[in-house]
Amino acid sequence: MPDSTTELTIERLYGSPSLSGQAPRGVKFSPDGQRVTFLKGRPDEQDRFDLWQFEVNTGHQSLLIDSQLLQPVEAELSEMEKATRERKRIAGSKGIVDYDWGTADTLLVPMGGNLFLVTLGTVAPQVRQLTDNDAFETDANVSPGGRYASFVRDGALYAIDLDTAEETRLSPAAEPDKAISYGIAEFVAQEEMSRFTGYWWSRDDKYIAYTRVDESTVDIIPRFDIAADKVNVIEQRYPRAGRPNAVVDVFVRNMATGETDEIKWRRDDWGPATDQYLARVNWLPDAELVVQSVDRDQKTLCRTRFAGPDWSPAPMGAETQPCWINLNSDWLPFAPEPRGTHSAQPLHVLTTTEASSYRHVACMNRLGELHAVTEGGWAVDRVLAFRKEDDAVMFTGYADTPLERHLYSVPLHGGTPTRITAPGKTWAITMAPDGKSFVGTSASPGQPPQVGLYKADGSLIAWIEENRLDGDHPYAPFLSGHVEPEFGTLTAEDGQDLYYSILKPPGFDPTKQYPVIVEVYGGPHVQTVVNEWQRVSDQFYAREGYILFRLDNRGSANRGKTFEDVIYRRTGEAEVHDQLVGVDWLKAQPFVDPARIALQGWSYGGYMTLMTILKAPEGTFAAAAAGAPVTDYRLYDTFYTERYLDTPRGNPDGYEASSVFPHVDNLTTPLLLMHGMADDNVTFDNTTRLMAALQEKGKVFELMTYPGQRHGIRGETLQVHLMKTRMAFLERHLKDKST
Repeated sequence: MPDSTTELTIERLYGSPSLSGQAPRGVKFSPDGQRVTFLKGRPDEQDRFDLWQFEVNTGHQSLLIDSQLLQPVEAELSEMEKATRERKRIAGSKGIVDYDWGTADTLLVPMGGNLFLVTLGTVAPQVRQLTDNDAFETDANVSPGGRYASFVRDGALYAIDLDTAEETRLSPAAEPDKAISYGIAEFVAQEEMSRFTGYWWSRDDKYIAYTRVDESTVDIIPRFDIAADKVNVIEQRYPRAGRPNAVVDVFVRNMATGETDEIKWRRDDWGPATDQYLARVNWLPDAELVVQSVDRDQKTLCRTRFAGPDWSPAPMGAETQPCWINLNSDWLPFAPEPRGTHSAQPLHVLTTTEASSYRHVACMNRLGELHAVTEGGWAVDRVLAFRKEDDAVMFTGYADTPLERHLYSVPLHGGTPTRITAPGKTWAITMAPDGKSFVGTSASPGQPPQVGLYKADGSLIAWIEENRLDGDHPYAPFLSGHVEPEFGTLTAEDGQDLYYSILKPPGFDPTKQYPVIVEVYGGPHVQTVVNEWQRVSDQFYAREGYILFRLDNRGSANRGKTFEDVIYRRTGEAEVHDQLVGVDWLKAQPFVDPARIALQGWSYGGYMTLMTILKAPEGTFAAAAAGAPVTDYRLYDTFYTERYLDTPRGNPDGYEASSVFPHVDNLTTPLLLMHGMADDNVTFDNTTRLMAALQEKGKVFELMTYPGQRHGIRGETLQVHLMKTRMAFLERHLKDKST
């Protein structure tokens, strides 16, 4: 045990204030770059957020909006808002969870289903309530020119003129009996495409594009929303693999005349409307609309420009991949100085492409022609800014190591990127509008997140949240027992490197043998082995005497398409092989007790937990805990599942091999299943079907379900319960029975 007089309890893990200290989120610059605003949790209630500001010129920081003063009583969320927060992974958050800048001195703050306009001045901010009704306004934004506040109410799109306070419904009214709505993002757009809106303003406020979503084509999947005291049957429109999607149409409204035109974005050669995805919608500065669409098998992304007044289409290039296209949100229009090869057209767009396997920055002209800006065997994360005065492209990526994300600068014409942020930690960046400064959030295994304002060269201007690990920090009583992970690589069967991290208990004795918890996710678009501050629960495991091990198998993020594509048409195969490479390495270490290794994971990690224990040789694991697992991909949604597996009709053998059910006879490992009983993402029947199959086979297992909880288990009390459940299970099977 660590040399510390303070016990780190499970209750303290999830209590307030957060042991990781203050971690501002939702960081944004004001349009004039003079303020940085952010959301910060309360010290006494870390899940309730207030709006704060940092004045760039003075370095003064102050509370801007107290969420409890704005709304003393927490409002009951609408079903749409609950679902959206679940998709954004902010379910359980209270107070102010989102906001949007208007002009340099106005902000739009949605709260409790109503909208508030905050006007900044030399004294206290002035707050004006824009809406006050029984409906719930969602997806609220200020138009780029600052004239309108737009939002969705009852499935229709509205706008308020901020000068006159006049409210106008911009779309037709929704028709819920026909499953038709306007201005929203359908389920798969939110959950799988990271597209959370269904409307887009032109940069001059003259036009607004919006969706018409017809979900009548989507199967109704009755979902039992089981709470503690009642059961609701939710008839959820859920497009399972191989089944029809929603039909999404796009319209453009002229704000001056009210005239509306349809955008004919679908392709005749891609089949029916239910087989075509609206992936991204962007505006160019001269009021040209660009639609990015994806075909059903997701191997082709097509860009099409539409120009008024007739909104006729013009191709803007396409990208293809042999397995699948990964979407990105990189879209930065700019006009370079008239020099060099990039000035053949007056307007360009900075974006990213995986044409070379690794995601890299590319410059695209109006014809859709791409010219590489970066290259090499490493991945770009995001394009952030272009500085016209020196032709510098600012982006985040992994040019130094896959374990650390950094901010880089590279000349527009290409060259070697210059790293701007300090090494030894991982960074998240918000750039100022002029690209001359940025807010950087950095963290390392020994330092929880720090937020600072930096010059473009990486020099610190001022701390916004230093989060110093001093005697006043919430984590100070436990610092003497803090341990940091070691990193290394193993080799996959195809020769690719697999990165791992291993966290050893405080006071580690290499002559002893320790039990191990292997924590797995293993799915696409996620990376777990990173050189940053980890969850404090990792420290709890270590203090309890466990080694914690993670390995990013093939198929996971930020290693390029060659690394990812091995899972194409069959999941739970290469990933399992890689995890077992990690387990074999662990068992060869003299400090590991090979008879006391457990496996645990949630969501794709729950699926990986099941597939790994069912495919591994008997006796490989002493115990396994699987949370919210997909058990058969025929039960999961179209866009995610078909990207990797094709449709059930097109790849029946792959679906069967990727399901856990053909392997349930192999269960010999003690198993704990956990699931929220109102999960609308990995629906609860994934677990109930597995329960029935195991019972039919006479396989004994343990079960913990959470009434009213969705894909994540939210709230301090339930998080404590979940961890206690997991720890009690692990201790029964991993504690050393010889002592």
